Amino acid sequence: MERELLGELKKWKNRKRRKPLIIKGARQVGKTWIMKEFGRLFFENVAYVNCDNNENVRNVFEMDYQISRIISALQVETHQRIEPDKTLIIFDEIQETPKALSCLKYFCEEAPEYAIVAAGSLLGIALHAGTSFPVGKVDFMELHPMSFTEFLRAVGESGLAELLQGKDYELVNGFASKFTDLLRTYYYVGGMPEVVGEYVESRDFFEVRRLQRQILDYYMEDFSKHAPAKEVPRIHMVWNSIPAQLAKENRKFLYGSLRQGARAKEFEIAIQWLEDCGLIHRSYRVKKPGIPLTAYMDMTAFKMYMLDVGLLTAKSELEPEILLQGNKLFTEFKGALTEQFVAQELCALDRSLYYFAREKSDGEIDFLLQKGMEVIPLEVKAEENLQAKSLKAYCAEYQPQTAIRTSLSGYREQDWMKNVPLYLLREIL
Repeated sequence: MERELLGELKKWKNRKRRKPLIIKGARQVGKTWIMKEFGRLFFENVAYVNCDNNENVRNVFEMDYQISRIISALQVETHQRIEPDKTLIIFDEIQETPKALSCLKYFCEEAPEYAIVAAGSLLGIALHAGTSFPVGKVDFMELHPMSFTEFLRAVGESGLAELLQGKDYELVNGFASKFTDLLRTYYYVGGMPEVVGEYVESRDFFEVRRLQRQILDYYMEDFSKHAPAKEVPRIHMVWNSIPAQLAKENRKFLYGSLRQGARAKEFEIAIQWLEDCGLIHRSYRVKKPGIPLTAYMDMTAFKMYMLDVGLLTAKSELEPEILLQGNKLFTEFKGALTEQFVAQELCALDRSLYYFAREKSDGEIDFLLQKGMEVIPLEVKAEENLQAKSLKAYCAEYQPQTAIRTSLSGYREQDWMKNVPLYLLREIL
């Protein structure tokens, strides 16, 4: 599989002031694979260290932070000769050995010639639990589920992926039905690498669904194993509420939907835990579309999305038969899957999520994007619904330089907005 992050990893390798790199991302998004693949492609050899339940590695870092001693010990542990710039050192599940995490500071300061990449599915949780962190001494990247463009390449449609990236919009419009069929499949399969791999190999949607449910079960096991015991019931309540929260006409997260009389304070830790694991993304309400958007953000009002549209279809118990029902999948539970897809594509671009809504008004803009000194309104429409009353009213009031409506309709530019097909959106932004 081709992952676009490999290109960013190559740039990191060649950076003059390179620091040890931490790859963030939820469990099962492919962090271990991409670290090993990066080593295979761009280094002579790889010294792979899994810190999970590894007493030998824990002992290596317990004594001191002398780099020469640590390198010698890692050579013994991995059976690999470690040479600067020739060997990629990988620390997987690094949060399980906190002193290995702390040691990255000393590699940065005393031995920057060594290429080190680390990852941990529950790293965010460990940091909030008080693990010492080498602030300013590491670089970061984040790995998300496979984007739609990456999915196209995985299923053998590299030509279509190149077409999207070539920005020949008239030609893209000519392949609209093909893109729509593949996008429908992506809504169901999603971007979790193991699931995509199974689909590529078998084209069996029932096996796809089995793997998705298995991943959801892994996440539920993590709740019980790693979360504070008193928070586990609340984490389950929040996690299980996501499909219903997104199915509402107004997708704003409502605590009252969890249980009668529920308050924000009761669920703050549970929501933060899910966010630290990378399992959810929050989109915050913005009161005014000004620069910077963070200055006008209302921390008490937000929407909540899952990390992957395929996992959302699985959690919502949508069966493969829906793929035979035309474009119903795009509009299922009030277009929530389409909004989830857009949120996921924005996150893959490392964009923060915001939406615009006034305190007392029905008009809402699904997403606001900050680009330089410009705020771009983005309205999401399932299928080919071309009404855009909220967007038109917003544009009349705020006069943005650029406004985007995304739907299944073809690309075209109007006087006051661009209509961008859902499958082309990521390449436009």
